Amino acid sequence: MDRMEQRKYLVEVEKAKEAIDGRPSTGPVYRSLFAKDGFPPPVPGLESCWDIFRMSVEKYPNNPMLGRREIVNGKAGNYVWQTYKQVYDTVVQVGNSIRSCGVEPGAKCGIYGANCAEWVVSMEACNAHGLYCVPLYDTLGADAVEFIICHSEVSIAFVEEKKITELLKTFPNSTQYMKTIVSFGKVASKEKEEIEKFGLAVYSWDEFLKLGENKQYELPVKKKEDICTIMYTSGTTGDPKGVMISNDSIVTLLAGVKRLLESVNEALTSKDVYLSYLPLAHIFDRVIEELFIQHGASIGFWRGDVKLLLEDIGELKPSIFCAVPRVLDRVYSGLQQKVSTGGFLTKTLFNIAYSHKFSSMKKGFAHDEASPICDKIVFNKVRQALGGNVRLILSGAAPLSNHVEAFLRVVSCAHVLQGYGLTETCAGTFVSLPNELPMLGTVGPPVPNVDVFLESVPEVGYDALSSTPRGEICIRGKTLFAGYYKREDLTKEVLIDGWFHTGDIGEWQPDGSMKIIDRKKNIFKLSQGEYVAVENLENIYSLVSDIDSIWVYGNSFESFLVAVANPNQQALEHWAQEHGISGNFKSLCENPEAKKFILGELTKIGKEKKLKGFELVKDVHLDPEPFDMERNLITPTYKKKRPQLLKYYQNVIDNMYKSASKPSA
Repeated sequence: MDRMEQRKYLVEVEKAKEAIDGRPSTGPVYRSLFAKDGFPPPVPGLESCWDIFRMSVEKYPNNPMLGRREIVNGKAGNYVWQTYKQVYDTVVQVGNSIRSCGVEPGAKCGIYGANCAEWVVSMEACNAHGLYCVPLYDTLGADAVEFIICHSEVSIAFVEEKKITELLKTFPNSTQYMKTIVSFGKVASKEKEEIEKFGLAVYSWDEFLKLGENKQYELPVKKKEDICTIMYTSGTTGDPKGVMISNDSIVTLLAGVKRLLESVNEALTSKDVYLSYLPLAHIFDRVIEELFIQHGASIGFWRGDVKLLLEDIGELKPSIFCAVPRVLDRVYSGLQQKVSTGGFLTKTLFNIAYSHKFSSMKKGFAHDEASPICDKIVFNKVRQALGGNVRLILSGAAPLSNHVEAFLRVVSCAHVLQGYGLTETCAGTFVSLPNELPMLGTVGPPVPNVDVFLESVPEVGYDALSSTPRGEICIRGKTLFAGYYKREDLTKEVLIDGWFHTGDIGEWQPDGSMKIIDRKKNIFKLSQGEYVAVENLENIYSLVSDIDSIWVYGNSFESFLVAVANPNQQALEHWAQEHGISGNFKSLCENPEAKKFILGELTKIGKEKKLKGFELVKDVHLDPEPFDMERNLITPTYKKKRPQLLKYYQNVIDNMYKSASKPSA
């Protein structure tokens, strides 16, 4: 069987190329089987993000669009909704108010704060009047916010009420561009005084709405190629980069996702409900919400507290649930804990039901046909915990652990799909398919509006032309970004002949799905000249169930690797109990025996996976505190910030290299 016959979810559109003129060889160019007759055609009249909303208002004026929980006597009650027409009327008001401040089409409008109805209204007003929407991560600190405002030259900013104090920290530098601030709520008199001292106008939400009364501004003509948003990547190194995304990118992506969902019988309808809690400042949530708006579906907002997330889910009862792995890891840990503390009978029944259903799914049964009895008797509680209506769980932004994905595919009574994409590719570029268990641990085939090839990385043996093709993932299509704002040099580095070089190393699977195995930038050389693909190693070491996260480090001055790991508290405390070792979690992490145990488990999995000697970690530091954004160790999408990790743990690293016995080179 040749390679094409194996890749049943792909269509080959261009032949492979051997290495020429010093450039690496490339594998064949593929696209999704669902695009074998061509990419989805454009919808007549749908030219821009404004058209997505405008057309839905015309088609579904009375459908509930945006909802939030009503607070009665300090307690959260039911969701209350604004219809598409009501939201549209507010958007018109906000748009007129923006223009009355002298803000013209093409200006930059910042939005800073957690997801809420006002966020979406502000975004749609930008879409209506041809403004560049510049989202600011809710989790970004004042330094990054200041950089983005100044770099993109934001002239008007919409801000969550409690974020105004953070915005003030960007003064006076940001005030050379920013002239108007609008609060999503009220403005404290002290803050108003401080802002006006710098010559800026500041309004509460209600005050701002009145500005545009009895005024009407003609909407500019929007073209597909117009930039609708500059979305700054959180960045693992250096300053954030402003990714310019056009109307065409978003409209094209939605057409591809629509075809994909229809092709697997999971089409969205106006009855679907979505919980908005992932940052709207990130492309993943932005395009999902655009997709829901396109279908006249409903978007309900969480209350902004992760501890109350399940309660909000229970009240909203979403049909589609999007998450990053960190959230799904918490769901997994919570369910495992409930099972383990539920008594012998509960645990036994659960394990039998899990094994039976998983076995049936491995034989090719759809998840809802694998074991209806187990779903009804055992797994229905999990389904109800997610509101009772979830039919699709989509994970993105970072890799989801195999064991978590497998577990949720069985117990959630929903399709669990893992996707892959970047801000530069307008989010979802690959996504796994429902009821395809062999796609476990992969990100599935491409969405049906892009072409993909792998480019060889010969220095570490990644060969795009081998029987198991591996190489850097390169993407072509209208979903690609228009470039980095004010950074043509960086744009030219990654956009070559119309192809975006992602920097991620992928491996085609026999069924046509893609497995992300490494990051090109995370390949370095040890002192003996051996190349190390560190992200691939971290994926292998993460299979150790006794740790929650691991960062592996090495450099060209050393001959071996060391690591910092976050142990799983429950697992480490269980190990300590079994070995008669007392102490709290923090003291256990400092215990030499605990370190020896974790290092042994890492070595064991490394040998099982046939890692080379130089790829085995020789020493490990146990940190009870998980890598977090507060210490600037991870991005808002939970990617490791390697330079910052090194800076933070420099002394720990130095000590490990001093104390660990060095093998001969």
